[in-house]
Amino acid sequence: MIESVQAIGFVEAIRPHAEDDFWGGEEACIRLTETFTPEALLGIADFSHVEVLFLFHEVEASKIVSGARHPRNNRDWPAVGIFAQRAKNRPNRIGSSICRVVRVEGAKLFVSELDAINGTPVLDIKPVMVEFLPREQVRQPAWSHELMRRYWEVKV
Repeated sequence: MIESVQAIGFVEAIRPHAEDDFWGGEEACIRLTETFTPEALLGIADFSHVEVLFLFHEVEASKIVSGARHPRNNRDWPAVGIFAQRAKNRPNRIGSSICRVVRVEGAKLFVSELDAINGTPVLDIKPVMVEFLPREQVRQPAWSHELMRRYWEVKV
């Protein structure tokens, strides 16, 4: 049985719409919904990073990809399945980012380099623990490094 998922908070950020690159250095706030008190964030500032799971809420159902495509529609890169890329047009529209914790103010968590836009529903926040990171070297294809080359650069 699949139960519905409710947003635990919403992103407050300067970007109103998704862009492919230049997410570096941006600070965002995750404001918890009224369902939660500041107690829900107690201890999160003891961690350097959190993983934020969120909904790509601006993706229309007609734009969802379930098969293979060229990342960013760039034919220089191979067509790969939607689960072999981190595109926003995914079947369940769920995004995930690891962000640096900046500070906590009541029921607001401020993070750095969250690649989600203003108004994005947040589904979950998890502390990043070394024990949950890969225990061996990470491998990825060359095209993915090229795709990410400017992703975390600071927009000038």
